[in-house]
This record gives sequence, C-alpha cells and structure tokens, in this order.
Amino acid sequence: MMQLTSWPVLLPLVVGFIILFARFGGLHLQRSLSLLAILGLIVVSTELVKVSLTGVHQVYLLGNWIAPFGIVLVLDQLSALMVMMTSLLALGALWYAIATKIDKQGSHFHVLFQILLFGLNGAFMTGDVFNLFVFFEVLLLASYGLLLHGSGRLRTKAGLHYVVINLIGSTLFLFAVGALYGVVGTLNIADMAAKVAQAPVDDLGLIAAAGLLLLIVFGLKAAMFPLYLWLPNAYANTSAPVAALFAIMTKVGLYAIIRVHGTVFGDTAGELAHYYAPWVLGLGLMTLIMAALGVMASRGLREQVAYLVLASVATLLIGVGLNSPQALSATLYYLIHSTLIAGAMFLLADVISRGRGVHEDRFDSAPSMPNAILIGSVFMFGAIAMAGMPPLSGFFGKVLILSAALNQAWFALILGVVLISGLIMIISMARAGSLLFYRTQPSNVLPGEALNRPAFVAVIALFSVSVLLVIFANPITAYTDVIALQQFNSQTYIEAVLNTAAVTESAP
Repeated sequence: MMQLTSWPVLLPLVVGFIILFARFGGLHLQRSLSLLAILGLIVVSTELVKVSLTGVHQVYLLGNWIAPFGIVLVLDQLSALMVMMTSLLALGALWYAIATKIDKQGSHFHVLFQILLFGLNGAFMTGDVFNLFVFFEVLLLASYGLLLHGSGRLRTKAGLHYVVINLIGSTLFLFAVGALYGVVGTLNIADMAAKVAQAPVDDLGLIAAAGLLLLIVFGLKAAMFPLYLWLPNAYANTSAPVAALFAIMTKVGLYAIIRVHGTVFGDTAGELAHYYAPWVLGLGLMTLIMAALGVMASRGLREQVAYLVLASVATLLIGVGLNSPQALSATLYYLIHSTLIAGAMFLLADVISRGRGVHEDRFDSAPSMPNAILIGSVFMFGAIAMAGMPPLSGFFGKVLILSAALNQAWFALILGVVLISGLIMIISMARAGSLLFYRTQPSNVLPGEALNRPAFVAVIALFSVSVLLVIFANPITAYTDVIALQQFNSQTYIEAVLNTAAVTESAP
C-alpha cells in the first residue's frame, strides 16, 4: 500500500517520457498512450480513495530515508480526493482535445499534459514544503507550454503575464521557505508543525511573517485578491482543454493553504494557531466581489467563465477562512462541484465558439448556430450550476458554506457578499445566454462548424457530476465530513509521518 502511494506521481512522469520517444510512431500512438495513462490513473486514484477511507495515513519514504531527513509522499483522504478529481478532469479535457484535434496544433501536447499531471499529483501528495515548491515549478513549466500551445498573439501576451507573475511568486516562495528553515531548521510539514509548537516566544514573530509570506504565494497560485489579475486573460485565451485542466490549478494553491497552514499553524501551534484564517476570509470576500464585477463586465463567454472560476475560488477561500470542520466539509463539497463544472464550461464555451463561426464567443448578435436548442439547453444547465442556483450542486455547496458561517462574527457581511455577487452572476449569465442563443440574426447559412458529438460527450460527462452530487449528497457530505475532521486532527498526520520507520529486508 505504501508503494501504491507513489503511483499517481510516477505514472504520468514515466508515461510522459515514453510519449516523448513515441512521437516517432505518430500522433495516434501518443494519443493512445496518453488515454491509457489517464485511465490507469483513474484506477489508481480509485484504489487510493478506498485505502484512505480506513483513516490511516499512508507514508512512502523516497529512498527509504525516514522523515524529516528524507522526502516523503503522504496519502490521506484529502490528497486522495484531489488526485481523483485531477484524473477525472484530465480524462474529460484529453478526450475533448483528441476529438477536436486540438492536440495537433503544436508539438508535445501529450508530453506536457502528462508532466502537468505529474506536477499536480506531486503537489497533492508531498509532505515537504521544499518539494511542494519543486512540484509547483514542474507543473508551472508544463503549464507554460500548454498555455502557448497553438500560438497566437493574445495567447502569447497572456502567457507572458502568466510567466512573469508566477516567477515572482516562485521567488517569494523561496524567501518564505528560507525564513522558515532558518527558524525551525526543517522543511518537512509534520516536523515543522512539531517545531513551531515548541518555538520560543522570540521566534513567533518571524515565523508568523514567514507564514504570511507563504500565504501570499499560495494566494497567488489560487488567484486570491489582489493577485488574481493573471487568471482571466490566461484562462480565456488558451485552448479549451487546457483551460479545462487549468480549473484544478487554482485549487493547488487552496490545497496548499489547507495542508501547510492547516497543519503547521493548526491547533498545536499555540499562539499562532489558525492566525492566518481571518486573512483568508477577508481576502476571499474581496476576491468574490471583484470576480462578480468581472463576470458582469466580460465581453465573451470564455472570459466570463474565467471570472466564474475566480468566483468559485473566492467561495472556497471563504469556506477555508471560516476555519471549522463543518465549513471545511462544505468547502470540499463545493470544491468537487466547482472544479469539474468549470472544466465543462470551458469546453462548452469552445463548442459555442466553433458553432458561431467568425463571431466566436463574443456577446454580440449572430446567426443561430447548428444544434442551438441542444447547446443552449446545456448552457442553461451549466449557468444554473455555476451561478449556484437550485436545484443543482452549486446551490447546495453555497448553502452548506453559509450554514457553517452562522456563528461567525462576520456572518452578515459574508451573507451579503455571497448573495449579491450571486445575483450579479445570475443576471450576467442570463444576459450572456440571451445574446448567444435568442437575439440571433435571420440567416439561411449556418455560421460555423457542426456540433462535434464525440467532443460533446466530454462536456455532458463533466456536467453530469452536478446531478450526481445532488442525488448522492448525503453520502458525499458524510465523506467530506470525515475528510474535514481528519484535517483538523493534524496530530495524527504529524505522528504518522514522523513515526514511519524505514523498510528493512526480512531475514531469509
């Protein structure tokens, strides 16, 4: 079982290198290998979820070096959930890329796709802050290539902003890591938590400052206010399957806050216990306000979906900032919903853009697209899900988060911001749907491409998650309750990592 913990990291890495050398066999071979790898990853992640349900942390010692001296990979219920979501989203994005032949628009699409998965899964599984930085850099390098895949002026401009902002974030990450290492003498998350709990009073100020600097870095990855400006252009101008997979990218920053700050500055941290939570809550509310204004001001559907992703991130930050097991459980439920539905919306935006021809996804009047009734119905479903209206899972997630905020001192402010921003997004998406599907020009000629039905399967499959989250809401929320309780009991994580012994050979 310990070796199984390493598979989500090693599988995409190994397959990525195999695909690199298999390019001489043609694109069909690369596609087959990439799809098989994603299917294998889904099987592995399913098994990891089953293993994590035992409640026992699985710790894999790379090189057989015990913590905190060696690198560790840690499987718990939260990391298993993140790996599962990543693999499901990756399957939908890859299927769409192959069905629409987007992967033919540039070199090494499938190699970069697998390396991005390697970085994502590594970030979710690592138990070491420095290696979290390493996996961040790996996934960012792969994302640079995927972002620019297919070239184009706007894509290159957005990619440049994305690169510069993330390079600044990487520099700040090193400063934060260096400061923490200088004070506590370790970068293993579990050992760091143990050292912070015993830190002398004179060091608490420096530790708190380093922790806030680390929060800025994770906030940049999550697109938290005021560090969100890179997201709309980057997500709106890249190809649809890449944007869909990028829906999980912002969740890496959110996961890092839960994992690192929730463990290092958890209940065992004394005076610094959960000191970061008010910052996360306040900045999450500001992010939600700016996201709602962005949704309202968007000039095209892909840009609007990018701001909707930002709104979902803001809602998740509010849930994390509430800092309770109930709130974290609600946040995880909404995390599943928002990640997969956002991926589906990016794919749907591309379907609409192709169907409208030269008008693309701009909010202006155009001739009716092929299969407008079917596509418009799916768009209405997605709009209801993303805006958080009943009876779909977005509504349930927001209600759960607001229920967890009832006893919070800022409840009136939280309620007001969530409801008003939700109303703005509902009105904006209703306007978008009206412009795209109802205010059409009379024409006897179809403006764009016919519906690519194999590609549309990926859109429907991802949207179906919202229905499943409602039908199975009771067992899913019970599952997220268990995950949340495990995260707040950080002592079990610390003990599991620090007490895992090296593997010894048995006597013959």
